Amino acid sequence: MSALAPIALVEEVVEPIIREARDALLAEQREDGHWLFELEADATIPAEYILLQHFLGEIDDAQQSRIATYLRDIQGAHGGWPLFHEGDFNISASVKAYYALKLAGDDPDAPHMARARQAILDAGGATRANVFTRITLALFGQVPWRAVPVMPIEVMILPRWFFFHMSKVAYWSRTVIAPLLILMDRKPQAANPRDVDIRELFAMPPEDERNYMINPTGTRLGDLFIQLDKVLRLVDPYFPKGPRRRAEKAALDFIHERLNGEDGLGGIFPAMANAVMAFHILGYPADHPDLVIAKESVRRLLTFEDTPIGEAPNAGIPRPYCQPCLSPIWDTSLATHALLEAGECDDAVARANR
Repeated sequence: MSALAPIALVEEVVEPIIREARDALLAEQREDGHWLFELEADATIPAEYILLQHFLGEIDDAQQSRIATYLRDIQGAHGGWPLFHEGDFNISASVKAYYALKLAGDDPDAPHMARARQAILDAGGATRANVFTRITLALFGQVPWRAVPVMPIEVMILPRWFFFHMSKVAYWSRTVIAPLLILMDRKPQAANPRDVDIRELFAMPPEDERNYMINPTGTRLGDLFIQLDKVLRLVDPYFPKGPRRRAEKAALDFIHERLNGEDGLGGIFPAMANAVMAFHILGYPADHPDLVIAKESVRRLLTFEDTPIGEAPNAGIPRPYCQPCLSPIWDTSLATHALLEAGECDDAVARANR
């Protein structure tokens, strides 16, 4: 009997659950055969959506309020925000989430904000956030531009034989870097129409900090990059303007060729948002096709755009956040794999493969 018990358990308990899950998955298959579900990441993308609105000076208070609610809901017990569900405190995610909430109107003395601020200060303050976060803070005038590495836009026109070339980095990096180089070259200031700052997150005034460039890995390669940054910082002001403008055009051409319609540059939020900011600071009019489609690609990442305000989350309403990307390829691959394992789904699998 004991040898047969596991078999009986599978037939009576496990198999019905598998069939139920299979049927639920089949019900979610789209008409053309693919699957698409929400893709939730960490706090940084929703926070960056709020920051983007304040950078542009185009604030949608209804959207902002919903995303702020989401950020409060996922705050960790440690006071900050993690990079994954119930993960450890992450200072970069926490700085962005705190700033987004303050931009959205949260009182810095509110309990959840006080807990977040203390957690950030206990970790060394906003100075210790990663490079991407410090770039955001520089765009908002919260840290000086010397708080971020020098990234000459001329990398866009380096020859292929050079040790660094855009073709030698991953697509994700390429699509993020191209518009980011424009931002770092132009060094614009966010509109920040409500003039919100986060000086309370720094252990010392950010303009007095002299140790932004550190090597957290302790490796020789890290030391080499720090020394390279020192050299670039000295020579960058003397780079000729001709190649610099040619490099900016190369960056813009790169972006334009890969805008990818409403699916967005690189299909990922950081690249899309950087493209929107780059077009904005270059003076593109509001109705310029590139700017319009770039903004639309970002908007499509919201999980709640058509949801009536005030609906309860437990009424089948999506949680109000911004996704890092849309994931039909991942979702269809995973769903197809699951159905192949479950069996008796040949038609659905065939539709997905088309």
